[in-house]
Amino acid sequence: MRIRATVAAISGALALSALALPSAAQADGAHGSTDTVAGVARAAQSASATQAGAKTGARSTAAAAASEPGELDLTFSKFTVNGGKPIVVGTTLTKTVPTTFTVTHAADVDIFASTVALDVTLYRGSFDSPTNEVFGDKSPVCKAVSATVATCKGQIDVWPRIDLLGNADATKWKASGFAVDFNGEDPADPDVTKIGFALQDNLGASSLQRASQVTVNAAPEPVKKGKTITVTGKLSRANWDDFAYHGYTVQPVKLQFLKKGSKTYTTLKTLKTNSLGTLKTTVTASVDGYWRFSFAGTASTPATNSTGDFVDVK
Repeated sequence: MRIRATVAAISGALALSALALPSAAQADGAHGSTDTVAGVARAAQSASATQAGAKTGARSTAAAAASEPGELDLTFSKFTVNGGKPIVVGTTLTKTVPTTFTVTHAADVDIFASTVALDVTLYRGSFDSPTNEVFGDKSPVCKAVSATVATCKGQIDVWPRIDLLGNADATKWKASGFAVDFNGEDPADPDVTKIGFALQDNLGASSLQRASQVTVNAAPEPVKKGKTITVTGKLSRANWDDFAYHGYTVQPVKLQFLKKGSKTYTTLKTLKTNSLGTLKTTVTASVDGYWRFSFAGTASTPATNSTGDFVDVK
């Protein structure tokens, strides 16, 4: 699980949500969003279900107004992340992608109150007890479109060395939404039986992929027409177990050529990477142009092309 406590602790939830305009719902505002707040929402849901004699983690059948403890009359919909594209993550830099979603709530639930924090998250594992989870480092900004509906824009931030447990995280993640109204409780140590909460699963899904790169070198340069050109390269991808790039083995890669003056690469042959991820082949020199390797990608690794290497044919 994420342990970014120094970045977004629950004690900062109200400071974040204070960016919101606490008045009428027609105003724009931002809401606090932290992994800890999501944990508080789960704890409140569990406590509420236990009190009601229901199974832990089940949704309460009653809905409470924002000024009361219990489940808020609030739902999430129309969730998108990264424009529907996979999230490609390397080994060092934080990857930030946009999210959008809609919040529908009862008229007496003030999502713009300074005590309210809400956001969406991506998680692996079970909804009640995720194996791993990624959140946004900044609060989403919501805009009321009616007395009971708001549209929100936020972000998901993935810190490779903190958020990712290993290469198993290169898979599909599910989306959920959460909201908490602290109802005057101390955000640093709230009584979860006295706060308002909302949790919703099955908002959508996204995939995390291990960033990839492929190199190329065509030699000799220049070369006489009719002579042999040797094209070498390497396909590698991010390894989230040791945060380095390693060769991607036994993968099909296309050798492509772009004739000088043309705009379209042509595939000449397909070869496979060896046990180190390297590539090597030979071709006959005919005309000036650019050589590159092109990898189509896999479920866990995105497509990538090398930069074209120009060879002057004499």
